[in-house]
Amino acid sequence: MKLSRSSLLYGTLLLTGVSLVSQTLGFVYRILLSRLVGAEYMGLYQLLMPVSAVLLSLTAIGLTVAVSNLSAEYAARGKAGALPAVLRRCLGIFLLLFVPIALVAALGSDWISTALLGDARTQLGLLLLLPCVLLTGVENLHKHVFYGTGRIRPPAAVELCEQFLRTGAVLGLLVLLRPRGGERTVAVIVLGMVVCEIFSAVTLTVLFQRQRAGLPSMPPEKGLNRRIASIAVPIGLTALLGNLMGSTNAVLIPKQLVASGVDVTQAMSAFGVLCGMTLPMLCMPTAFIGAMGLVLVPRLARSAALGRLDRVRDRVHKAMQATSLLIMPSMALLVVLGPTLGRLLFRSEQAGDYILPLSVGVLLSCYQSVLSGVLNGVGRQQAAAWNAILCGGVQLALTWLLMGLPGVGLGGYVAAFVLSSALGLLLNWCQVARYTHMRPRLFQWCTAPALAALLSGLCINLLFHFLVDHGVGEVAAAGACALFGCVEYLAALSAQGTPVGDLLRPSLRN
Repeated sequence: MKLSRSSLLYGTLLLTGVSLVSQTLGFVYRILLSRLVGAEYMGLYQLLMPVSAVLLSLTAIGLTVAVSNLSAEYAARGKAGALPAVLRRCLGIFLLLFVPIALVAALGSDWISTALLGDARTQLGLLLLLPCVLLTGVENLHKHVFYGTGRIRPPAAVELCEQFLRTGAVLGLLVLLRPRGGERTVAVIVLGMVVCEIFSAVTLTVLFQRQRAGLPSMPPEKGLNRRIASIAVPIGLTALLGNLMGSTNAVLIPKQLVASGVDVTQAMSAFGVLCGMTLPMLCMPTAFIGAMGLVLVPRLARSAALGRLDRVRDRVHKAMQATSLLIMPSMALLVVLGPTLGRLLFRSEQAGDYILPLSVGVLLSCYQSVLSGVLNGVGRQQAAAWNAILCGGVQLALTWLLMGLPGVGLGGYVAAFVLSSALGLLLNWCQVARYTHMRPRLFQWCTAPALAALLSGLCINLLFHFLVDHGVGEVAAAGACALFGCVEYLAALSAQGTPVGDLLRPSLRN
């Protein structure tokens, strides 16, 4: 079957491939980084990531959605010549927002690092994070013009190159400069990120200018600022609230561990293992979800605008089925092999802790993310936003409550993650079902893939221990089990009348 480059399947597969390569490279990057700096400094670095998310929420996230939606609309209406005006206006708004916010963050970096992040060693990294956020905003605004007009390959290629450059820049600077102490180590890591963001921002700007050269010049439509604000403001505020709660949650984990009697160094190491090793390992298979969302949402919006609920329902079904068929077996495989992979790759015996409940939480969060994308695509952004905020608040409250109980520790965060993800799935599905008037197809979405994944996981577990007990190396045994598990999973699906080939039917196209 030859795929059109403008089809949903082509775009999803292309972005999935790029995302898989990027995540694999990012996974290798984290392994090497953890070996170079250790779990404690990984924890310090992880403290800065929520700050980056908050800054982007305040400045760029809403604008990127506005650029993507307006670019798609103008391209569909034959007004592609207005794209430069849209991008230029959004870039101007971004800079107007960024400058005062960055100035406040720079002047208050000492207070932010000590009072909010809880560790003064993050201050220098926080200052270097500001130019990184600026470049990321410029990059993302250009990137979403391409996504909005259906030109996926240029930003995909840049993203792939960015991952290679980030790995080389960060690790190379660490080896070359050999920083001593947590503050300098974190600063060098962020400096490497700045280098790769310079490449991405400049490259995408040049690519857009080349595309612009072939477009007829058109003035922006009246009321453009109002349209941008109507899209960007609610999405930006929602992202801000969600990231603030996520940031608070990330800072709360080591603080609650310390409050429960754990040493500061041990608390930071535990936080680094959980958020820098175990969760990234489990989230590697979720590359498909993000790629599918980028391609699916505009097509849902188009179907909803035409009143084609049949197409909306079909795409919801395909999205949920694809999520189950791909994520469930991946989680089963990682539950069995994850502890061994964590020990081999990260040299950490704790990397496999809580991997079973965390895998359930990751699966539920994938469903939540897909359904949130559906709501955004059909014009129910406010419902998706309120659900996300509510779930974030529930997770934050449960993390604080459960981790404060004696002897619970990180298990409290894990329980909060699973419960909040389950709540998000339930709330989002209620909204989607209300709009589409469809019922869940439990056998195709849950029963068949869950039974096949369970059977595959149990057999992989037996086979792995059998091979290791008979002298086969852990790496070879893990590879053999992964191959055997995939074959068995596909056979079990086929036996239940749910072949993976259903996903390749033309209904996934435009």
